[in-house]
Amino acid sequence: MSLKVSRRRPLVAQSEIRNMTIECARVGGINLAQGVCDLPVPLPVVRGAAEAMAAGYNIYTRFDGLPALRQAIAAKQERFTGMRVDPDGEVVVSGGATGAFYAACLALLDEGDEVVVFEPYYGYHIVTMASLGIKPAFVTLEPPHWRFTAEDLERAVTARTRAIVLNTPSNPAGKVFTREELALVADFAASHDLFVFTDEIYEHFVFDGRAHVSPATLPGMARRTITISGFSKVYAVTGWRLGYAICDPEWALPIGHFNDLVYVCGPAPLQMGCARGLAELGDDYYAGVSADHQHKRDLFCAALADAGLTPHVPEGAYYALADVTSLPGATAKERALHLLAKTGVACVPGSAFYRGPVGETLARFCFAKEMDVLEDAMARLRRLR
Repeated sequence: MSLKVSRRRPLVAQSEIRNMTIECARVGGINLAQGVCDLPVPLPVVRGAAEAMAAGYNIYTRFDGLPALRQAIAAKQERFTGMRVDPDGEVVVSGGATGAFYAACLALLDEGDEVVVFEPYYGYHIVTMASLGIKPAFVTLEPPHWRFTAEDLERAVTARTRAIVLNTPSNPAGKVFTREELALVADFAASHDLFVFTDEIYEHFVFDGRAHVSPATLPGMARRTITISGFSKVYAVTGWRLGYAICDPEWALPIGHFNDLVYVCGPAPLQMGCARGLAELGDDYYAGVSADHQHKRDLFCAALADAGLTPHVPEGAYYALADVTSLPGATAKERALHLLAKTGVACVPGSAFYRGPVGETLARFCFAKEMDVLEDAMARLRRLR
């Protein structure tokens, strides 16, 4: 029999995040591996979806999303970043931020192209590109400061480089790229005529008075930037699979067409729920999200330090990378499994976010949990000492 899987199959395996989630469930542990935010879903979001179902929003939408949601996204973007966006030509609603990224890669990049990526990276970005024959070129950011220079970027570029990927605030490091750092990226992109794909899904999780800067707002960046975000984290609706891309109409149309091919459209009533959330939730909601997670960050990082797992305190998002070299094991995966066996707390080995040796010293913990769950996890970790 000559039947076989595609050549792409070896490139796409189950992620370490899901592997550790399965291991955690097997032992009945506390899952700090998967990036699920335990916020309650805001009432306007739930009511908006329920009312939309009752009102008949249950069929296909336009390939780029319902007008109400596209208009709400455009208004939100201007409200928080100052960007003026045309909801009828510059917004594409997709199957989560990962869906928007996939559709953008399909539309704008070719097999054999290269893309500059900062590591630690989000694994879905890397695997998405690999599945399309796109090669990442890495710029390594090392703890504790996660800094880079213009020279670091230049060393990664080749004649085949077509884009750079930014995740700010970042998963897993929690790095919030400053305006000065983004200016370096902007100059680099302009000098090499690159697209800039930005994953801004954690834009409302920023700490210590920092501000999220959307790269498209920098001078000269609007046309070359594909701004990607979504609702999974800030509204705690990871299972709704709704995200979006904002970009120049010349790029939005092909992104929308590939989005139609792969996803057809986002779930219509859920689009209306998110539109209602964007319209009705005030600044206090988003400020509360940041304040709540900053408080949890402070508590959890203190617990990691008490446990002898030195944390790299994040500036945003809701993950903490910690040094796990004090734990038994030769690799980050062995140390993560040891920690799970000893404490019942699941994390993700840092090797899921690095290709090199730095990742073997680290593990990622998600602290976006209900307080009683987080307190239980912290107590268990402290018993390591």
